[in-house]
Formats: sequence, C-alpha cells, structure tokens
Amino acid sequence: MTGSFRFGTLFDLPTKNSRRQELEQIMSESGFWDNQERARQIVGELKALKGVIDPVQGVIKRAEDAAVLLELAREANDADSFAELDRDLLDIKERLASVELMTLLSRKNDEKDCFFSIQAGAGGTEACDWAEMLLRMYLRYFERNDYQVEELARTDGEEAGLRSITLRVAGFYAMGYLSCERGVHRLVRISPFDSNARRHTSFAAVDVLPILDDLDVELKEAELDIVFFRRAAGAGGQNVNKVATAVRAKHIPTGIVVECVNERSQQQNKRVALTILQAKIERLKQEQRDQEMHKLYGDKGEIAWGSQIRSYVLDDHRVKDHRNGVETGNPERVLDGDLQMFIEAELRRRACKKT
Repeated sequence: MTGSFRFGTLFDLPTKNSRRQELEQIMSESGFWDNQERARQIVGELKALKGVIDPVQGVIKRAEDAAVLLELAREANDADSFAELDRDLLDIKERLASVELMTLLSRKNDEKDCFFSIQAGAGGTEACDWAEMLLRMYLRYFERNDYQVEELARTDGEEAGLRSITLRVAGFYAMGYLSCERGVHRLVRISPFDSNARRHTSFAAVDVLPILDDLDVELKEAELDIVFFRRAAGAGGQNVNKVATAVRAKHIPTGIVVECVNERSQQQNKRVALTILQAKIERLKQEQRDQEMHKLYGDKGEIAWGSQIRSYVLDDHRVKDHRNGVETGNPERVLDGDLQMFIEAELRRRACKKT
C-alpha cells in the first residue's frame, strides 16, 4: 500500500481526482453546452485528466492484485498461480512503461492541443510528394492514437503532392508527443518522377505549436498586413472560389506569415489565422526570453541538407533519428504511422538533457 501511495503521489492523483469530480459536476449542470467554446475546453481538460488518472490507477490496482496473488501462491505453493503471476507481472511492466512516458511530458503546454504543419523544402516536385507522404504518415499516427484532426490550410504542389499544410490536432497530450516530430525530415529514394530512375534527396519540415487559451500577445492593427484572396480548390489553380474567403495574415515586426483557407467564412479564416499568428509570436517571445533561439531553431534549421532530425532512406530500407540514434530497417511500417519508438526515444533524450 505504501508503494501505491507513493506512485499516486508522483502523479498528484488526489488533486487530479478532485478536479475531475469538479469538471464532471460542471458538465452535469443544465445549460452546459450553451457556451460551446467553454464546453469544449472543459471536455478537453476532463479527457486529459482521465488520460492520466485511469492508467495510473489501473497500474496500482494490478500491482495490488498481484501482491495478493503472490501471497496465495506462496501459501499454496501452486505452480499455476506462479505462472499466472508471471503473466500479470509482464502486463504490469508494459503498463508501467506507458505510464513512465507521462512523467516525461512535463514541459509547459505538453497537455495542450496543437497546430501541426508540414512544409515542403528543397527538392521541387519530389519534396512536395515527400510532404504528402509525411501527411499520410501522420494521419495514420493520429488515427492510431485517437486524435481529432481538422485541416486549416493547404497549398498543393504544381505537379504533385503539396507545398504546405496546417492542421489542428486535438487529443491526449497532443503537443507533448507531437513536439518530438518538430524539425526537418529527409527522404532518400529512387524518384518516380525521374525517367532515369536516379536517387534523389528531398526535405520537408514539420512545425508544432500549442493551442493556448490565453495568449499574452496583443496584435495591433498597425502591425498587421491582412489580405483576403480566393482559394484555388485544385492543383494548377483550377476551380477558384468566387468569394475571397481565404486569409493571409502577416505580422510586420517579425515577418511571420500565416494562411488559413479552409473555414467557411472570411471572418472564421481570419480568426484562425490570427490565433496561429499569436501562437507563433508567443513561441518566438518565449525563445527570446529563455535565450534559446539558436538552440531551438538549430533543431529545425534550414529545410535542407545537414539540418534533418530524421532520415528515411528507402532504397537501403532504413529510417534513422539523428537526435537519439534510434534506427529501424522497416521504413514501410514507419510511413504507415508507427512512430512510437522515435517519440519515446526523443522524450527520454530530452529528460536526460535536463539532468
């Protein structure tokens, strides 16, 4: 029981359970859904709390049951009970490994939903195709982890693939897990766009920003350049919308530019674009405050050779993460959304850097 108490204290379960009960009480009140935005935030917070409480309590319960089984097995000297105990201990070990990751998600905003973007880099059409391959990979990962995804903006490549895309991703510690993917991703393969079947190298960058409820960023009209334009619905510019609902917002002092095209109205697109712009400015200010600009931008860097966090070498059947050294010989599995080994390794690397 003492071990269980300490384990629960590590995750501050009493406080979390108290907050869970408080939120469940709020949700049971009439008129809860009248304020959709507030309701969404509360539902999200409750889901995040359950995502921590339920696994931790599950491990504690399994450990207590195993302790009882151990005593019974010893008293009866029963081989079947000892075999069952071995199976239980393996299950507890797997659950502990999952719970351990939660202790590594301790950075500011790790529990938040996020804006997730992919930008094609050096490599022309090949890079645009690579960006679309990454999109498919991440959509598979989101599906595996029950993340909710909404497309906010997309620019297709001229011949194939996409130049850029921005998504809103909601789910359990979305920012914490997906921040491990921020950086330049390098693809090496025999290009299907090369008639001579030569080996090509191309790049795409992933960026991740937390969706914050309260931003300490004031956007002054005089510092904004906002342009409304018609969105082209297909590659090459065909099927252009007749109404200029898409929005391009530029923060003049920092030069940061954000586009949003997928909402139904001009004002909706503007609101989302300004929210993303605020998040980008907030991160820039935080980096400046922490004097980590060089380090953090070094992690992402230019979208070209030498700055990649991970390489996908398809003809050699190899994917390697250059930050933590994790490597696999099954790129097909990775491109199908199996990223957990890389994310776990990166979380552990970050934790080691803190100590």
